[in-house]
Amino acid sequence: MNARKMRKAEISRKTNETGISVSINLDGTGKYDIATGIGFFDHMLEQLARHSLIDMQIRCDGDLHVDDHHSAEDTAIALGQAISKALGDRAGINRYASLDLAMDETLTRAAIDVSGRPFLVWKVKFSRAKIGSFDTELVQEFFQALAQNAGITLHVENLYGVNNHHIAETCFKAVARTLRKAIEQDPRQPDSVPSTKGTLSA
Repeated sequence: MNARKMRKAEISRKTNETGISVSINLDGTGKYDIATGIGFFDHMLEQLARHSLIDMQIRCDGDLHVDDHHSAEDTAIALGQAISKALGDRAGINRYASLDLAMDETLTRAAIDVSGRPFLVWKVKFSRAKIGSFDTELVQEFFQALAQNAGITLHVENLYGVNNHHIAETCFKAVARTLRKAIEQDPRQPDSVPSTKGTLSA
């Protein structure tokens, strides 16, 4: 990585529904310190940090007496904003990555373009409305908000699977692994923006 770049960012976000703080290091080792008040969501965010090698410290104080929706979506907004801020002008990154990720009976595919153009293609279905107390529809809501605020094009497709926990976890792990590859520095063009346009601004 170009030594002059420190790819770190902090974001604080306060609304009437949530108070969130996010601190990340894109060039970390996958360390995490995460507390959102939602056990399953914390577990998924830990997978995202561990497999992307992005150090993450996340705190969310949300209106969980209503439901988990605001906390999950607003955490994704803040995390996406932090990723975009840490990427800066996106010079020197690989930009593209894709992966098929297996976990027991489940296979999920993710593809990423760190393009500055937010878009989500989501082809994942769950057979249950909840995993524990966590609404499965919030997995899509999380990635929608993450892609929008990070300025990435993200495609996620579950090819097959039975266990809903495995389906959700492979989504987070596959996105983490592709994000890791896409934002890594390309040693052949450490100072160039990987676009004929000359910009990947979100």
